[in-house]
Amino acid sequence: MSKYDALGPFLKSQRNDRVPMSFAEVERVTGRKLPPSAAKHRPWWSNNPNNSVMTRVWLDAGFESEQVDMAGRKLVFRRVRKPVDSPGRKSGDGREGKYHPLLGALKGLMRIAPGADLTKPADPDWGED
Repeated sequence: MSKYDALGPFLKSQRNDRVPMSFAEVERVTGRKLPPSAAKHRPWWSNNPNNSVMTRVWLDAGFESEQVDMAGRKLVFRRVRKPVDSPGRKSGDGREGKYHPLLGALKGLMRIAPGADLTKPADPDWGED
């Protein structure tokens, strides 16, 4: 459980796919002060899931951060997918587990000729010395 967990339900409840927030609004929603590094270092707001516990909260809610304005102390959270209900669980489409966003990205780009045997080696001499 993260001290920033309140941000997840807040983001999930938003109707818009873009949620602009000031750093002060993030602090009000979470009930916690942001660490000094959040105001000094842009990478603190990156979407790297290993970045911070708060990053994991907004990613699990189905959002990514963007348009981080360090001087103006504001950013935009953008919805990128249906939220994940809880860790290690069903994704928004009801399938078990968590899927990489590129899953299915190449769907429809390759065609297999009718009658092709996919179990047969492409090189008939393969494995022979």
